[in-house]
Amino acid sequence: MPRRPEPHILPDVLQPGLALVFCGTAAGKRSAAEHAYYAHPGNLFWRALFEAGFTPRLLAPAEFPLLPQFGIGLTDLAKRHSGNDDELPRDAFDVPALRAKIAQVSPRLLAFTSKNAARAALGRAAAYGLQDECIGSTRVFVLPSPSGQARGHWDVGPWRELGALFSLSPPG
Repeated sequence: MPRRPEPHILPDVLQPGLALVFCGTAAGKRSAAEHAYYAHPGNLFWRALFEAGFTPRLLAPAEFPLLPQFGIGLTDLAKRHSGNDDELPRDAFDVPALRAKIAQVSPRLLAFTSKNAARAALGRAAAYGLQDECIGSTRVFVLPSPSGQARGHWDVGPWRELGALFSLSPPG
């Protein structure tokens, strides 16, 4: 009997008409346990969203389903695995599935929430900021990881730069 694929750890928050989709590598252990994106208290994702002007108030991780009303979606490269990047199986990242999803919903911007996610999806190392290439008609942006484990590389500047681009391409 064929093995059934594991269910998604966190649901995609994707729909047509979004201005921006954030893509991480995989749900962390805390996010998987709480069934909420970027749920660890040390993760700066929600604070960065607010500080960079993506949301009118600081949202709690459990409020992630509200993001489409702000023109924002969420997904991960590894939908069936959770944990730190170094704990994931080699085949955890499903780049073809990500590309298909982005082609289907066609957001104006796709922002990778770490250089590791960008490298996996783009097949090359990428600097922070807007990239030259697109996925379909979607522009690609690379951000510093908001994870508490990446605090030494944290810089809210690229998040604010993306916020300025986002405000130029509101949803709808």
